[in-house]
Amino acid sequence: MWWNSEAIENMVTRQFVSNRLNSQAVNRLDQRPDFGDDLTDSTYWEWIDEKARKLFLILADLGIPNRIFDVIDNSLEDEDLPFALDEVWRLRLSSSRSERVDKKFYYRQFHYLLRELENGTHIDYEDHEVVPLEVVSKKSPVTQGQHVDQVTVATQPEMLFCRCRIRLGEEHTSDGEFMDDIESIKDIRNEHIMSYWASYTHKGYGYVLFTPPPEFSLKTLLTTMPGCLKKLEKQAQRQVVLSWIYCLAETVCFFHGRGRAHGNIRPSTVTFSKDNFVFLTGFTPFHITHLSGTTESPPFDREAYDYAAPEKVFALPSSSPGTLHHWLDNGDNDVHASPFNPQAADVYSLGCVILELVSFLFKKQGRPFAAHRSAKHRAAGRGGPFSDASFHENVIQIESWMAELSQEASKKDEPLFKGISPLLHVVEGMLAFFPHERITVYEVRDKIRQILVESCGIVEPHCLRPGLQWDVGLAGPRMRSDSEMSGASSGIRSFSTATTKRGSGSTDGDPKRMSAGTSIGSGTSSRGSDGGKEAARPRTASRVNHDSRTAAQLKMIALAQVCRAV
Repeated sequence: MWWNSEAIENMVTRQFVSNRLNSQAVNRLDQRPDFGDDLTDSTYWEWIDEKARKLFLILADLGIPNRIFDVIDNSLEDEDLPFALDEVWRLRLSSSRSERVDKKFYYRQFHYLLRELENGTHIDYEDHEVVPLEVVSKKSPVTQGQHVDQVTVATQPEMLFCRCRIRLGEEHTSDGEFMDDIESIKDIRNEHIMSYWASYTHKGYGYVLFTPPPEFSLKTLLTTMPGCLKKLEKQAQRQVVLSWIYCLAETVCFFHGRGRAHGNIRPSTVTFSKDNFVFLTGFTPFHITHLSGTTESPPFDREAYDYAAPEKVFALPSSSPGTLHHWLDNGDNDVHASPFNPQAADVYSLGCVILELVSFLFKKQGRPFAAHRSAKHRAAGRGGPFSDASFHENVIQIESWMAELSQEASKKDEPLFKGISPLLHVVEGMLAFFPHERITVYEVRDKIRQILVESCGIVEPHCLRPGLQWDVGLAGPRMRSDSEMSGASSGIRSFSTATTKRGSGSTDGDPKRMSAGTSIGSGTSSRGSDGGKEAARPRTASRVNHDSRTAAQLKMIALAQVCRAV
């Protein structure tokens, strides 16, 4: 129980006080204090009720409630709290001064002097103050380390928060740096973002409370299905995952609409709760450094490399002279002078994540997909370079994977799968090799919304925003009939149809839109009407038209070859 003002007021009644006093003391409650003739008209009870509720509770906790009369005779009240340790003697808690009793009073008084954490506030607590929160779990299910746990606070006992602890001091994070970090994240709030709620300092540490707390991540989902999804029926599972795709696109729109970029979209930063509520984290240095517990960048971050946009791979960390940074620092600096669009990089990484989620619908997420991507880059024996499973280096494999998913979806009778082919076509536009050729996240969001409603029959996906007139109906969300969806989906291009047209010479769609633009549907190469020649593929990291590339672009394409030696 937290002793806030409301709890204290409700607890300290005339009956409560009488029950804790001896009979002789109870009779004194209606008398005036010794100094009352000239200074007050209040009785002892009225003084307790109006001015000394906290003092009475503290004395009752110490087992000396009768001492309240001596305290009042000294004209002391709750406003005089807290007492310094060397001032507690003024209360005359015992007939002869006792340091043990004085210390007990000193520490106990802070339980009734709570400064409560509220949304958006920061409090610097003194060492002996009581922070009104309770630890629910000493570790986070997603984050590694002892510096992150789960808590509830007195003002919001029904809410669960992720609490991050940061060591403060000269050899650690300074107070100024801590506050600067907080300022950098305070205003980035969204229901699908792990957002700042409150912060405080206490006993040499800084603490930040985030909501909602992550319980699972897409990274774990790629290997093990958590119980919160497993307990759902298959159709409900698929609806949840498809709604996640829309929510993630909507959330990235939130960043881009404020002139920001997430900058770190990958499976480990896509998290969800036991209620299957999806949200993003890892979008500021604070999230990356403090929540992960990592103070130094790893020599090579495989996940960051695998899901990064081609143009962003240059920023990945390395530690030896033969690795990425050394190669860049000793080469042409034109690539660094080229404008970098972090929002376009977000779109690429989001496309990778969406493709993982679509693969989940076919139970092919994670290891099977990674093995398919790296099939052309297998390490030759022990001690060889790692198998490169990155999206940007395996565009041809990505093509064939999407073709396979599209074919499998066409064989499914469930209405939800009618949207897979057009959804893959959206991913096609997100994975274009060059940033300026990718569709924007706003296009992604709008197309996905249309696909979910008109092709998949999910009338009200989570995060649906006003703007389009959806046929929701009075009965609430419902699955549309096959006849309804066949008409609704007529305006959406399927992935297999669009890509096959390109192979036959059609101009329907820019072939550069896709980072891997081969034919889809049959799983074989598209051939034109000229007698069996392979249709021209769009320019990718694997097939390059050197005459049309700048030196900076060529350098970018060669990057993956260098990374294999890391």
